[in-house]
Amino acid sequence: MDPTVLRPALKFTETKLPGVLLIEPPVYADDRGFFLETYHVEKFADAGISLPFVQDNHSKSSLGTLRGLHSQWRKPQGKLVRCVAGEIWDVAVDCRKGSPTFGEWVGATLSAENFHQLWVPPGLLHAFIVTSETAEVQYKCTDVYDPGYELGVVWNDPDIGIEWPLEAPTLSAKDAEAPRLSEVMEQLPEWDG
Repeated sequence: MDPTVLRPALKFTETKLPGVLLIEPPVYADDRGFFLETYHVEKFADAGISLPFVQDNHSKSSLGTLRGLHSQWRKPQGKLVRCVAGEIWDVAVDCRKGSPTFGEWVGATLSAENFHQLWVPPGLLHAFIVTSETAEVQYKCTDVYDPGYELGVVWNDPDIGIEWPLEAPTLSAKDAEAPRLSEVMEQLPEWDG
């Protein structure tokens, strides 16, 4: 079988949050399987993603697991997120003081089937919930994880109003007890746009 281009060109789609991009890489498939380029420094820089990546993370979670909302108040991490097995609903929240979209959120389905990625710039909150039986998520980070600078906001903060696709998620104790956005204002980054 001749290779089939499932998606012919690398596509970057802006979301309503400044800097947050939905990325759709070209996928080449034939009866052996598929091939795709998940990151290319020059192509991503042309789209405005030029920070160096210094840490890669990989998690596996079961249906209904919600991880987040997370950020770091110092050494903020930009995250390039993709789901390599199963499906997740990935969320970014603008928590940059002074931003025109402060407190707003965007969500996108990332899956092993659609190959989509989400770019979450440094300083935003990030979370995902698993919507398949299990899911494996990989993400590249622009700074290293530092527990001393960790910032968490509760997943169901009514001031943010995220419309999660599943009710009653499975949470870590830390995520379940996280404060509301209004309670961490002094730790939030300033909008520089």
